[in-house]
Amino acid sequence: MKLDERLHFQEQNLEDRAFTIRESLRNAIIDRRLTPGTKLSEAEVGLLFDVSRTVVRSALQMLAFEGLIKTERNRGAFVSNPTPEEAVQVFACRRMIEPGIVTAAVERLTDEDLIAFRKQLEDEQHHLHQRGAAARRAEIKASGDFHLMLAKVAGNAILQKFMDELVARSSLVIALYGGSGISSCGHSEHTDILAALEQRDAAKASTLMLHHIDHIEADLDLRVREGLALKDALGL
Repeated sequence: MKLDERLHFQEQNLEDRAFTIRESLRNAIIDRRLTPGTKLSEAEVGLLFDVSRTVVRSALQMLAFEGLIKTERNRGAFVSNPTPEEAVQVFACRRMIEPGIVTAAVERLTDEDLIAFRKQLEDEQHHLHQRGAAARRAEIKASGDFHLMLAKVAGNAILQKFMDELVARSSLVIALYGGSGISSCGHSEHTDILAALEQRDAAKASTLMLHHIDHIEADLDLRVREGLALKDALGL
């Protein structure tokens, strides 16, 4: 956490501090800096952010509600470690939901939305040509953001929140079972989906989305990757 961020954090009330901690941990989990199974010690998190365990506990409860961490009696909190069955269920949910999101997005899509999507694809393309862990995390985030943007354009706040959780859970699954190291979403497939959206072809866009999700799931295997220590993952 940078100095200006620390100063702002110190000025926040307890509820805002808990939310800030939740966001920091959540981003580290989604960016795959904290891998499945990593222990989140209340004492260590409290020390890193200079807050009480009560504040830390509130942040962890928010993450548990989203399914990003699991708490175990007498053991503490851990980054969720999805089983292969849970991984399949995540992508089954996405198959059921995202074609509907695409169909709704076609009906509401504006010229301004198209400009935003093109900018998003440019960002993805930029990250594809970068090297290093930071660039890799940025690429994964940009890929997930494409799906979240679609949910936002669809105009259903409940679905948008559900997609936020599904994308986060997908990142966990990919962190644990990702096979080839390909980004969580294919950039070229995003380009094809956007082209169908621009043509206002909901059927084609939905078919492309299903193919896209199939491609993501097909890249999964059972290899487990090691992550960073909590302090290093949060950059503190």
